[in-house]
Amino acid sequence: MTALLENIDAESIVLSPGEFVVYESESIDAFNLIRENRLNNESLLQLVRAVRRSKTMQEATMELPRGPLGDGTHDLLVRVIPIGADGLICILIFDDSEMRRLDSIRRDFVANISHELKTPIGALSILSEAVLGAADDPEAIARFANKMQVEAKRLSDLVQEIINLSRLQDTDPLKNPNDVNLDEILKEAIDQSRLSAEKRNIEIVYSKQSPGMIKGDGRQVEMAVSNLIENAINYSAEGTRVAIALKQNDALTEVSVTDQGIGIPEKELERIFERFYRVDPARSRETGGTGLGLSIVKHVATNHGGDVSVWSVEGAGSTFTIRFPTTPHLSAVEDK
Repeated sequence: MTALLENIDAESIVLSPGEFVVYESESIDAFNLIRENRLNNESLLQLVRAVRRSKTMQEATMELPRGPLGDGTHDLLVRVIPIGADGLICILIFDDSEMRRLDSIRRDFVANISHELKTPIGALSILSEAVLGAADDPEAIARFANKMQVEAKRLSDLVQEIINLSRLQDTDPLKNPNDVNLDEILKEAIDQSRLSAEKRNIEIVYSKQSPGMIKGDGRQVEMAVSNLIENAINYSAEGTRVAIALKQNDALTEVSVTDQGIGIPEKELERIFERFYRVDPARSRETGGTGLGLSIVKHVATNHGGDVSVWSVEGAGSTFTIRFPTTPHLSAVEDK
C-alpha cells in the first residue's frame, strides 16, 4: 500500500483506529494537517468520522491557509477512503489551487502587460522618427539617441520584471521546499546594492537578531529582499541611511528595510503592492522603476505563507517588513 501511495499524484495520510497517523506522504507538511502524529484539522476529522460511521468513501473540498498569515490559500480536493477490516483510513489530498490560481493570474496579467509595454515601445517609435527628421543636426541626433537608450533600458527592465513575476506565478515554493538562510541572502543582496548606495553616499546598516532559517525557494526570497533594498536606495536622498534588520518574533521571521526617503502618502499605502502601480510616475521614470518590484515582494511573501506590510510618513521615510514562517528545528540548530 505504501508503494502504491508513493506513486499516486496526490498527498496522502493513513490513519489507524483512534486516528493515529501511521503513514504520511513526503510533502504533506506543506498543509499543516498533522501535529504529534494526529490530525489537527477539525473539518478533516469530521470527514474521517463520517467515513468510519458509513464505511463508505467521502469526498469534500477544503480551503487551507498557506501559512500563519497572509491571504494565500490551498484549494484542496479531499477523498477519505476506508481500507479493509483493520480500521485503516486513507486520506488522499489533491491540490487544485495551482491550476485555479494560474488561470486567474494569466488572464489578468496579459491585460496589464499589453498596456504597460505600449509606453516604452511608443516612445521608441516617436524617438526613431525624430532621429530620422534630424538627419542634418548631429546634436539633436545625439540627444534623441540618448533618450532612446533610456527607453530601451526601461523596456528591457520591464521585460525582465515580467519574466521574474511570471516565474513566481508558475512555481510553488512550498511544494518541494528547501532550507533558506535569510542571513546569507541579505548579506548577498546588500553586497549587490553597495555600488548604487555608494554613488549616492547612502549608508547601509545591517543588524541580525535571529538565525533567519525558513523553508521555501531561496531565489524567490533573494528577489524579494533585493527589490526592497533597491527601492529603499532609489527613493532616499543622498547622504541618508538605509537600515536592514533580521529578527524572529514567535513563529515568524521578519526582514525589515527602513529608509529616510520621501515617504508614501497615506492614501496610496493600500495600493502600492498592486502590479504596475506607481505612487510617483515621474520619480519611477527617473529611477527606472517598472511598478512591479513591490508586487513581486508580495507574491514571494504570500507564496511562502507570509505577508508584507509598510509603515510610512511623507518626508520621513518608510519601513517595509516581510514576514515568513520560521523553521523551528533549523533555528534551534543555528542557535547552538
